[in-house]
Amino acid sequence: MPFLLHIPLILYMTYAQGHCLFCIISDCMHTSNHWGEWNDSQLLPTIQKLMKGYNRYLRPNFNVGPVEIGMSLDIASIDAISEINMDYTATIFLRQRWRDSRLVFPGNESVSVDGRLVSLLWIPDTFIPDSKRSFLHDVTVENRLIRIFSNGTVLYALRITATIACNMDLTKYPMDRQECTLQLESWGYNLQDVVFYWTRGNDSVRGLDTLRLAQYSVESYYTTVAEAVYETGHYPKLVLHFALRRNVLFFILETYVPSILLVVLSWVSFWISQSSVPARTCIGVTTVLTMTTLMMGARTSLPNANCFIKAIDVYLGICFTFIFGALLEYACAHFYTMQHQTIEEIHRDLLRELHESKGNGAIPIVSSTQPKQQPEVRSTTQEEPTTEQSPTQEVVMNGEAKESSKGQGCGLSTVKDASRRAAAVFVVENPHNIDRHARTVFPTAFFFVNILYWLYYLCL
Repeated sequence: MPFLLHIPLILYMTYAQGHCLFCIISDCMHTSNHWGEWNDSQLLPTIQKLMKGYNRYLRPNFNVGPVEIGMSLDIASIDAISEINMDYTATIFLRQRWRDSRLVFPGNESVSVDGRLVSLLWIPDTFIPDSKRSFLHDVTVENRLIRIFSNGTVLYALRITATIACNMDLTKYPMDRQECTLQLESWGYNLQDVVFYWTRGNDSVRGLDTLRLAQYSVESYYTTVAEAVYETGHYPKLVLHFALRRNVLFFILETYVPSILLVVLSWVSFWISQSSVPARTCIGVTTVLTMTTLMMGARTSLPNANCFIKAIDVYLGICFTFIFGALLEYACAHFYTMQHQTIEEIHRDLLRELHESKGNGAIPIVSSTQPKQQPEVRSTTQEEPTTEQSPTQEVVMNGEAKESSKGQGCGLSTVKDASRRAAAVFVVENPHNIDRHARTVFPTAFFFVNILYWLYYLCL
């Protein structure tokens, strides 16, 4: 019975506590909503509010004037420079700035939105005209940055890797200097719609000063503002020019020094006896074949369709000429040695026959080359008496006969004398002098040719 009397009191207390708890929760919810409304009024507008009534298909300042778009670049790396394909591959950070009055909001702060919301905004149609292949990095998301400032300025940044064409002049390869460009143009908007400019002039490009390449070094760079003219109109264009100087030290160690050593090796045969035919022939043929292989290997990294002669081709051709000349020098020396030995053998045979003929008491017969005089036939009916000619008259007549015969054979004797003189020029009395002179002529000529070569390609 007493328990039943306390039931109403317990129910009343439970109701009172529940009512208080409900009031507290209601007050907390009301306070939370009030804080949320207060924060929303104080915070910057959301992207949904900015996008209210925004048409991304129309450019800013539509029907008012062109949009000024500022560009800046960061060159992250230049991965490969190909002489065969005439291009280079670079990774760049492209930043574009423009002002869109439709995105103005109060305050002095900026809003960084997710790059995937780029589809909600108008962006320039910038492209690289000389690009062969390019892609936008997308790990872990697409590498894009969108930042909106309170005055309506939009910052749009991209990370791009592109393979860009570069016309190269390889006439002085590998002592060449290449000037490549990176061009930025607008695809559909002409100069009446869009105007490009570098945000800070030459300082708009960063990263080239600290760039390290395998075969090149960045010598200089500068920026220009140009105009692209096509059939459809005039379009804005920005150009980055940068000069690349090839590092020749690598090619000196890989190509020039081995070719010089091969030329010096071919000179070793000048100090080998001419009777050592296998040794000298082996050195000559080996150096020629090795030089041919070196020339083929030096052209593997170069385009084959170019018709101009490169500096490395000239030098390898010079070295090949000297090596082949050393081989021909031994061929000539060996030929004249054999010829000299043959002449000496003939002289020895003649002397031996002469001694044998003197020992036998025989007298060598010398045939006369004077023409035989025919007896004169005189007529018996001649009234004048026949008298014998005096010796003086005979000498005079013989002299006249010799002069007449000499005049008739003048042309033939002249040709024979000229042929004998020409043959005497190619006759070497001592064939060993060929090697002796070659030891001086070949190194001296090669030294002067090297001086002319390096002066021409390094100083001109």
